[in-house]
Amino acid sequence: MIISAKKILTEAQKSGYAVGAFNTVNLETTWAILEAAAEKRSPVIIQMTEKTFQYGGGHAMYHLVKNIADFYFPDIPLAIHLDHGRNVAVVREALAIGFKSVMMDASTLPYEENMESTAAIVREAHVKGATVQGELGNVPYKGEIADIEHMDWDRYMTNPAQADAYVRTTAVDTLAIGIGNAHGSFPERPEPDFDRLAAIRERINLPLVLHGASDWEGEKVDRVIRLGVACFNVETATKTAFIQTLRQTLPTNDAVDIRKILMPAREAFREAVKAKMDLFGSSGRA
Repeated sequence: MIISAKKILTEAQKSGYAVGAFNTVNLETTWAILEAAAEKRSPVIIQMTEKTFQYGGGHAMYHLVKNIADFYFPDIPLAIHLDHGRNVAVVREALAIGFKSVMMDASTLPYEENMESTAAIVREAHVKGATVQGELGNVPYKGEIADIEHMDWDRYMTNPAQADAYVRTTAVDTLAIGIGNAHGSFPERPEPDFDRLAAIRERINLPLVLHGASDWEGEKVDRVIRLGVACFNVETATKTAFIQTLRQTLPTNDAVDIRKILMPAREAFREAVKAKMDLFGSSGRA
């Protein structure tokens, strides 16, 4: 059952757990995510990026997820989300396709420009009944920063003093923040800035989202959930499980049936998703 991402995350925040937002790129990864959600009885967000639009077609990918969910998993709470819409054009494309949850990622722009671009998208999205995730602070990617060893994290983490004005001005529904988290293989801050997270939570009451926390485990996850994080974006952990299994399978499998080659990788992806649902506390919440 496709519902609002804001509804899914507000319930998670209220009840003290988090929901995984898992990136899909094709049929295999979509089935893996939804199978995991069904097995774990977990609400879930399935998301895709602009690159996935280019790879599979925005309309095709959206309806792939929607059709599988509608026909085979109608009782699983699901939101379909555009991840990291970095310009107004791609976000508008997603809204025209039918996405009811989009991210306007203007985080690399100056603060005022970020607010202006995000507020414009929020106005358009809300007219269409869609919710918007904004980002304040800039969660870094490998390759974007030359001198990683002397990283000035204060420049990239969310400024709590700006958070309240940003949320009020833009009217975003959820907020992606930076507290030392980083995308992919970029080395994170040695310790997340938990005090900064607490200060953000004091100022705003929206569901908070962490990008680049795919490898977080244990107490670190529990602590940020207690401090208001309601969503973890997950891609690195799941795609690593898929690729590693595919590499192991190919040298020992002389089958020419593509399905038999892909199935072990799909199963590994599904198991990685299930593990994250247990970790975030969303299992059994559907």
